[in-house]
Amino acid sequence: MGYREEFIEIYNENIHREGSQNLLEWMQKTDFFTTPASTKFHGACEQGLVMHSISVYKTMMEKHFDPESDNPESFAVCALLHDLCKAQFYKVSMRNVKNDETGQWEKKPYYTVDDAFPFGHGEKSVYLIERFMRLKPAEAIAIRWHMGGFDEAARGGSFAISHAYEKYPIAVKLHLADLESTYLREKGFSTVAK
Repeated sequence: MGYREEFIEIYNENIHREGSQNLLEWMQKTDFFTTPASTKFHGACEQGLVMHSISVYKTMMEKHFDPESDNPESFAVCALLHDLCKAQFYKVSMRNVKNDETGQWEKKPYYTVDDAFPFGHGEKSVYLIERFMRLKPAEAIAIRWHMGGFDEAARGGSFAISHAYEKYPIAVKLHLADLESTYLREKGFSTVAK
C-alpha cells in the first residue's frame, strides 16, 4: 500500500464529521499527496508530506494516546492535517549541480517555497481545514501551535503557546509527535543533501 492509500484509509477509519469527505476530495485535487514536507530538511522528497503526516499519526497514537481520555478522531484530525498548509506551497525548480564522478554539471530538480497565501504555518492549516469542516477548540489550538518554539510567534516572545499547552494536552502531544517524527523517525528520508 502506498502513502496516499494508507493516509486515506486512516482518514476514513477515524474522521467522520460533516465536511470531512469534502476536505479529503479537495486535498486529492491539490499536490498534498505528492509534495515534500520541507525544502531541505525532513521529507524533502516526493510524497514527503503525506509520509510525514502518517508518521506523526502513528507516533502520536503509539506514544501519547490514552483511551480513557483521548478521542481517536481528534488525534487523526490533528496528526494527519497539521501541515495541510504545505499543500500548494512548494514548487520544483532546477539548478546546476556538479557530478563528483564525472566532473560535469547537471541540471537537478529542487524544491522552493511559493506561498500564494502567507497566513502563517499553523494558522493557515486551521484556516484551510475550517473551510470544509469544523474543528474542536482543542484541535484548532493543537494544529495552530504544533511547531512549538519554532513558531514565529513563539520565537517573537508570545506567551500564548504556554497557555495553549497548559490548557490543551493534545497540543503538547501533537508537538512531541511532530518532533519525534521529524528528527528521529524520518531521519534520512530526503533527496536533498544537507
